[in-house]
Amino acid sequence: MAERKAFPLRLRADYYDALRRWADDELRSVNGQMEYLLAQALREAGRLPRKDRSPGPSSPPSGENGIPPEPTPGAGGDPEQGEEP
Repeated sequence: MAERKAFPLRLRADYYDALRRWADDELRSVNGQMEYLLAQALREAGRLPRKDRSPGPSSPPSGENGIPPEPTPGAGGDPEQGEEP
């Protein structure tokens, strides 16, 4: 598992309340919901290094915290990542 960093974060009260409700709806903690959303945004922006996380034949395709793994390089042809279809 990756090392975790702890740090204080200041949020507007209405942002926190909305995030808490969203986390409750998805059966996550507020921290888990924030981590999920941040990981999703980082992947979509291409800010995370690519890793080969090919699941085994009997493993369901899910990553840490229930986040689906990133596509395997060359498997999807994402033009934003410089890959050809």
